[in-house]
Amino acid sequence: MAPETFALADQPVLMVLMFILGAVLGIMVERTLEKQKRAERSAFWKGRNSIRRKGNVLPIGNKVPKEAIRQASPAGISATEQLACVMGAKFSSRPLLNRPEANLFKALDAAVVARNPGWQVMAQVSLGEFISSTDKDAYGCVNSKRVDFALMDPDARVIHTIEYQGSGHHLEGGTAAARDAVKREALRKAGIGYHEVVAGHTTAGELKRLVEKLVPGGQV
Repeated sequence: MAPETFALADQPVLMVLMFILGAVLGIMVERTLEKQKRAERSAFWKGRNSIRRKGNVLPIGNKVPKEAIRQASPAGISATEQLACVMGAKFSSRPLLNRPEANLFKALDAAVVARNPGWQVMAQVSLGEFISSTDKDAYGCVNSKRVDFALMDPDARVIHTIEYQGSGHHLEGGTAAARDAVKREALRKAGIGYHEVVAGHTTAGELKRLVEKLVPGGQV
């Protein structure tokens, strides 16, 4: 043991004072760090809501700068500002499915209804509409991701999903594979089936057999 330690051991009052001083310094450092964290959080929300502080209400017809909208989350601008932006833009209708997807939908829907009229096929459904999670971060990872087709039972519960892998799907490389992996894992944990139909590799007979495997038979 160092001589200084022996010296302090002979002076218990001094040791207590030093411990108290160390504790006070520790508290001060902790409070300083917490203050810095609060300042960082405040700065984050200040920047996020800067659009709202510039004026919550815009005259109808005024456009919200697109750069400002890109920098803000949907919650960062008011409904009035969103309306003004939409009113200043052009919109047009477009097909929900491309031609190969539409052809698959028709064949899949016919096979499912023939197998069990109580079941239905839904197209382009967001995962957040039919699965849930208490983990908000995990739910946010899948909320807006979509499945190409969802097979729904008579109780309006999705039991299986089908992904159509078109001819250009492989061109997306690892990005598409990563997205599919995220969806597949979330569906697996929710107890929902995940199946793939590959363009040019799945015949009408194979599609029918897949439906017979997934959908319980029902009376017509």
